Amino acid sequence: MIIVMKEGATQEQIDEVVEKLKKAGVESHISVGKYRTVIGVIGDEELVSMLPLTAFPGVEKVMPVLKPYKLVSREFQHEDTVIKVKDSVVGGGVFAVIAGPCSVESREQVVETAKEVKKAGATFLRGGAYKPRTSPYSFQGLGEEGLKYLRDASQETGLPVVTEVMEIRQIDIVEKYTDIFQIGARNMQNFNLLTEIGKRKKPVLLKRGFSNTVEELLTSAEYIARGGNREIILCERGIRTFENATRNTLDISAIPVLKTLTHLPVIVDPSHSAGRADIVPELSYAALAAGADGIIVEVHPNPAEALCDGPQSITPEIFSQMMDTLRKIASCIGKKI
Repeated sequence: MIIVMKEGATQEQIDEVVEKLKKAGVESHISVGKYRTVIGVIGDEELVSMLPLTAFPGVEKVMPVLKPYKLVSREFQHEDTVIKVKDSVVGGGVFAVIAGPCSVESREQVVETAKEVKKAGATFLRGGAYKPRTSPYSFQGLGEEGLKYLRDASQETGLPVVTEVMEIRQIDIVEKYTDIFQIGARNMQNFNLLTEIGKRKKPVLLKRGFSNTVEELLTSAEYIARGGNREIILCERGIRTFENATRNTLDISAIPVLKTLTHLPVIVDPSHSAGRADIVPELSYAALAAGADGIIVEVHPNPAEALCDGPQSITPEIFSQMMDTLRKIASCIGKKI
């Protein structure tokens, strides 16, 4: 249920509705828009079904929300969410570019890569310190040492850090070094982790699972939002289909679909979608043209020697060329990079 307040409703009128809902035994989540305030009702709506909500001063209308997600829906908040970290932005007509190595391998590697992607126009630095790998014998990341190298690279370049947290016990240590938490595809439905991340104050990049629907992605985002953290970036990173020409199949249609269903920014991971470096630029162009708010791309100074995802990592040179083309496309569709 959503309660839409009238334009110009006073704070006292809003507080009165919230207090009535609290006494009825449900939660209230407030979204302050440009013209109106919306109050989302979370809980058993039968508890408030007998309240004469439309008769309360300042209430314009009451709307049911039939979707399993409420706080991240367009009904709850019409205006797009814009996420700002330092001088970098995701959403609001700005195409964010998150770039860096799949895994942090050394201080020299991540600092060198950060400088290269910053020079080419990247706005955020990505890098994995904890790596979820299919094989237990694959490189698992440097842990806190890798996080320190990421922070060093951030301090030298000014780029905010995006890095993955894999489990609840890692949250505190990752929070010390990162600017944006990343929840990977394998953890999209780790609801205990999502709930805990929702209690933190830093933005969250939530990747779609490789076998999950758009609705399941939004419902997972709802777990984070319900905890109080609504600074969520959704990431389409390719889904598993019968096609084996690429590592995954980029669901390009998910971008405009999500933009109609949610106010959250939507980005694309062309690297994991492709699994091969040669088509990463083309998928990035398609993401921008389809309305995405950004990309997260893997860049490595020497992909042939990368400890993780070398075949899908592009070189700094290719990244720079790709950025030039992205700027041209952005200028045609009214976006900024």
